[in-house]
Amino acid sequence: TIYIIDLQKTIPSFEAALAAVKKIAAEGKTIIFVGTKLPFKKITEETAIACGFPYATERWLGGTFTNFPVIKKRIEYFKDLEKKRDLGEFEKYTKKEQTMINKELKDLERKFGGIKNMDQIPGAIFMVDMEKDKLAVKEARENGVTVIGITDVNIDPSIADYPIIANDDSLSSVSYILDKVKTAILEGQEALAAAAVK
Repeated sequence: TIYIIDLQKTIPSFEAALAAVKKIAAEGKTIIFVGTKLPFKKITEETAIACGFPYATERWLGGTFTNFPVIKKRIEYFKDLEKKRDLGEFEKYTKKEQTMINKELKDLERKFGGIKNMDQIPGAIFMVDMEKDKLAVKEARENGVTVIGITDVNIDPSIADYPIIANDDSLSSVSYILDKVKTAILEGQEALAAAAVK
């Protein structure tokens, strides 16, 4: 029941993944972060928000990539409801109707909150747990989205374009990886901004 990862082998895979995320960010492309495992939800969301990127931390919605036009319509509906709420347009309804609308908004926030600003299929997907969210990996591969992810010993690293061979159950391991990924993305975004100024 004990598995040992040779970190000397992890280093080149991690460096390649960091170079990839930096390049993707420097090209102005988006990376969606997926981490639905309970201990890593918050840190996955925080990393994505710090980079200005979308995320999925509740569950992967089937069809996010393969049926994106439908997902996009639902996101537009959600944003429209939010706008009406913020403008006070629901005040004309009864309390019961307002309660039902607010319940629907809460449900839509849970499902689409992390991707509501995603107006097109992203350039890459970053997977915290490739086994738990294998549907996301499958959809990414089917739609030509670059897969970058932590590949523990129970995962075939060849299913990722850029596997990071590491422990996906340890908070310190995942936190360290996400922090380095965030730094690489921010560096890429800085390079993009600098090129735009020139």
